[in-house]
Amino acid sequence: MLEELHVRDLALIEDAWLEFGPGMTVLTGETGAGKTALLGALKLLMGERGDSGSVRSGAAEALVEGRFVAGGRDLLVRRRVGADGRSRCFLDGEMATVGALAEQVGPLVDLHGQHEHQALLTAATHVGYLDRRAGTDAAAALEEYGEARTEFRAAVRERDTLEARRAETLRDTDYLRFVADEIDRADPKAGEDELLEARLPPLQHAERLEGAASEAAALLRGDGGAMDRAAEAAAALSKVSGIDTRLDALAQRAAEVSAVLDDLGGELRSYRDSVEHDPSALEEVLRRLGELSGLARKYGPRLDDVLRRRDEARQALADSEEGAEAAELAEARVTVARSELERAAEVLTAVRVKAAPEFIEALTESVRDLAMEGARFEVSFAELPFEDWTADGAERVEFLYAPAPDQPARPLAKIASGGEISRVMLALKGVLGDADSVETLVFDEVDAGIGGATARTIGARLAHVARTHQVIVVTHLAQVAAFADAHLVVSKSVDERTAATTVVPVTGEERVAEVARMLSGNGSDASSAHAREVLEDAARTH
Repeated sequence: MLEELHVRDLALIEDAWLEFGPGMTVLTGETGAGKTALLGALKLLMGERGDSGSVRSGAAEALVEGRFVAGGRDLLVRRRVGADGRSRCFLDGEMATVGALAEQVGPLVDLHGQHEHQALLTAATHVGYLDRRAGTDAAAALEEYGEARTEFRAAVRERDTLEARRAETLRDTDYLRFVADEIDRADPKAGEDELLEARLPPLQHAERLEGAASEAAALLRGDGGAMDRAAEAAAALSKVSGIDTRLDALAQRAAEVSAVLDDLGGELRSYRDSVEHDPSALEEVLRRLGELSGLARKYGPRLDDVLRRRDEARQALADSEEGAEAAELAEARVTVARSELERAAEVLTAVRVKAAPEFIEALTESVRDLAMEGARFEVSFAELPFEDWTADGAERVEFLYAPAPDQPARPLAKIASGGEISRVMLALKGVLGDADSVETLVFDEVDAGIGGATARTIGARLAHVARTHQVIVVTHLAQVAAFADAHLVVSKSVDERTAATTVVPVTGEERVAEVARMLSGNGSDASSAHAREVLEDAARTH
C-alpha cells in the first residue's frame, strides 16, 4: 500500500507531500492543474524511464519519494531525474536500477488509464485472473502442475547430463580400448622395470665379474694365499697360548680372520660359478626394458603411471557400458515425468475451462452498468506446443472483448479505449475481490465519456473495491468523487513569473465547495446544496 508520496520540481509541482490511507482516495481539480504529473511521479517510482523534460523549469532535478508498506515492512523508494537527463534510483537508501524499481515496486500497484501500466493489456497476466477467480481448485491444480513440471525438468537435465557424458566417452572408446589393449599385451608388473634395471649390469659385464671373483678367490684360498697366511699366523700364536691373556685374545682374532677368509673365498667361488654368460638373456632384458620404456614415454613417465592409465581406461570402458544402462533409466524417468506433467496439465486446463464461463458471466454482468451495455467477453484457450509450456500451464489464456453484440471479440489491447480498459479492470477487481494480490489500484480514465447515473454506479463500484484494496482515482465527476474516503484537490496558481501546482486535502465545507465546482463550475447556493445531496447519497450507499 502507498502511504506517502513526496514530489518536488516535477512538471508544475514545486513541492508536494501527499498521504494516502486505506480505502478510496480521489484527486480532483481543473484540467491542467497537474493531476497527470502526480501520476507521472508514481510511474517513476514504478520504474518508468525518466524524461529531463519533466523537470520543473529552472530546477536542477526532479525528486520523487514514496513510502510503501509491502509484506509487513516499509519500502522506501526515491527517484531523481536531472535536467541533464541523468536519473538515479534508490531502494531503502541503497542505489538501485530502474529495472529493480520495476521488479520490486511495479507489482505493488496496478495503474489503469495509461497503456504502459495496464496489466490487463498483457495477455500473459490473464491466466492469473482466471485462476484467482477459480479459487482453491485452480490453486491446487497449478501447484500440482508446478511440481510435475519441476520433476520433469529435473529428469530432463539428468538425462541430458548423462547423454553428454556418455557421448564424450563414446567418442573416446576406440582410443581407450587401444590404450588398455596395448598395455595389457605388454603385461607390465609393478616394479618390474626396477628389477630389470638391477639385472642388466651383471649380464652386460659377466666376464669381468667372473674374472674378478676368480682372482679374488685365488688370492684368498690359493697356495700361499691370504687364508693360508692367516692360518699360519693363528698357529704361531697358539704355541704360546695360556701365557698372556692379551696375546691369547689376539690369537683368537687371528683364528676368526682365517675362518672369515675361508668363507669369503668359498662365496667368491660360488659367485664366480653363478655368473650368467647368456647373450639371449641379455638381449631379452634389453628388449623388455625397451618395451617398458616405450610405454612409459606414451603413458608415463613412470611404470606406475602406465598401470594407472590402463586401469582408468578399463574403468572408463566399463562406465560406458554402465552409462548406456543409466541413460536408458534416465530416459524412462523422463517418460514417466512427462506423463505426470501431461496429466497435471490436463487437470489444470479442465479446471480453467470449467471456471471460464462463470468468470465471463460475472465479468460481463459487472460491466453492464459501467457504460458498457452490450459488451461481450470471451476467454481464448490456445494450446501450446509441449516445448513451449510455461510455469502457467499448457495453454495461452487470453481475454477477448467485443464492444457491441454485432462485433467480433478481439484482444483488449487492440480495440479497447483507456476508459473502457479502466472500467473493465474495475469490474474485474470487483469480481476477484480478496483473491486479487495487488493491493493498490490507481484509476485515471475510469470516468471518461460517462456521466449521470453511470458515474454514480462507477463511484459506488470503486468504493466497493476499496473495501479490499487501496484505491486512488483521478476523476472529473462529482458523482465519483463523492464516494471517496479521502479527497485531495490539485490546483494551479499562476503569477507574473511562474505557475505552480499545489495539492491539499479537503473535508467538510471545503469538500462541499469542490464537489459543487465539479457539478456546475461555481459555488452558488444551489450548487452547494446539490453537492451536499450528492455527498449524502454517496454516504448512504457507501
